Amino acid sequence: MELRINRRALIGIGVAGALTVSSLALLRAETGVASSHREAPMIAGDPRNDNTDVYAFVSPDKPDTVTLMANFIPFEEPTGGPNFYQFDTKSRYNIKIDSNGDAMPDIVYEWTFRDDDKRGTGTFLYNNGPVTSLNDKNLLFKQRYTLKRIAHGRTRTLVANGVAAPSNTGPASMPAYDTLRAQSIKKLDGGGRAFAGQADEAFFADLRVFDLLYGGDLSEVGQDTLKGYNVHSLALQLPKKEIALKGDARRNPVIGVWSTVDKWSPQGFVQVSRLGQPLVNEVVVPAGLKDTFNALPPHKDAGVPAVVKRVTSPEVPRLIEAIYGVKAPKTPRNDLVEIFLTGIAKANGPIKADLNSQSLNKDAGKLRPAEMLRLNMAVPPAATPNRLGVLAGDLQGFPNGRRLGDDVIDIALQAMVGAAQTGKLVDALAAGDKVDQNDKPFGTRFPYIALPGNTSVNAT
Repeated sequence: MELRINRRALIGIGVAGALTVSSLALLRAETGVASSHREAPMIAGDPRNDNTDVYAFVSPDKPDTVTLMANFIPFEEPTGGPNFYQFDTKSRYNIKIDSNGDAMPDIVYEWTFRDDDKRGTGTFLYNNGPVTSLNDKNLLFKQRYTLKRIAHGRTRTLVANGVAAPSNTGPASMPAYDTLRAQSIKKLDGGGRAFAGQADEAFFADLRVFDLLYGGDLSEVGQDTLKGYNVHSLALQLPKKEIALKGDARRNPVIGVWSTVDKWSPQGFVQVSRLGQPLVNEVVVPAGLKDTFNALPPHKDAGVPAVVKRVTSPEVPRLIEAIYGVKAPKTPRNDLVEIFLTGIAKANGPIKADLNSQSLNKDAGKLRPAEMLRLNMAVPPAATPNRLGVLAGDLQGFPNGRRLGDDVIDIALQAMVGAAQTGKLVDALAAGDKVDQNDKPFGTRFPYIALPGNTSVNAT
């Protein structure tokens, strides 16, 4: 499918409703701010089920495939033993894909976990000697998982007895952690791959917003306050035909992606976490709707006036105007509706470009506005990726999907002050938070996310 891109029109686009983390801090300093970590009251008390970030991008080394990733458990302190971090065995972790634009999942990849715990009453240790493989008898605790693909009423088991990469307990315990990571990657029928396990926290930002907006004079910027923390990650690398509408990625290159967690309760499985684009629930949805949004399926978004209003008449630009003196764009913000709810296409709104709306799929039906991360799989990987993504003319970057290196905070800030409307960056906010990349380099092969650290965050 040919892409008809107006680069000037796309210069400022970013996640709709996402804001600079500094703005919100003045009003709700009790809210954790780090992409979508601890974004709602209920999930803040349930970190195993807290989805922190979702990524979707064409695989740079295998451009006939797409990599999908969902991260969980915010702020994992590497030395937080003896009971290190693990997935919830009473939950279903899902990555969902909408290919026809109706905001309903056409394909669901579902992980469930079970503990393999050999400690019993004999020891408190996670491992009682060096661990050199996932089958090493010294590894006393590990998690096994089942991965299923659910599509068109059919459920197929892709991995029946996978082993998640363990928490990285330190160099004496795991002298070659990269070996454990490699052993945890499972090949899937049809040419795909799957990964589950601990990884480095890939989100990067300066979170010193709580000290009166970076010190009150923007002097407290440039420190990656996520540095040193880990997360638990689920990742897939899939041939494009596996996830495209009707299996045809040429006719139908655009997919919508989001992640959910269903937790077991006396009433059965209940959705407790949902994430597509970063920052949306955390800093766009008002406090009284945050838990509801986490339980809401995307196809219901457009039917909730209180949520739609936060897009058409957002709070964030008014805050930015009060704090930074940058005049808020006029409402209604139809540019944000396009970015946030419909995807970007000439027919959908004021951004006159065809980029990542499912309406661009030849076989798509009627579009249902909904919040999700949308990716046009026909856009090839950039030879030299730019952290500002589409904002800098790199059309494979956020908000056309999201790569690990995309600087979503800085992109979002420009979007909220109207750069998509004017076609120009706002120079007064161009510096952003001055955290432009992760503290660790990302890998060149699946699953790309850096290995988990094993050094205490407060080490000097």
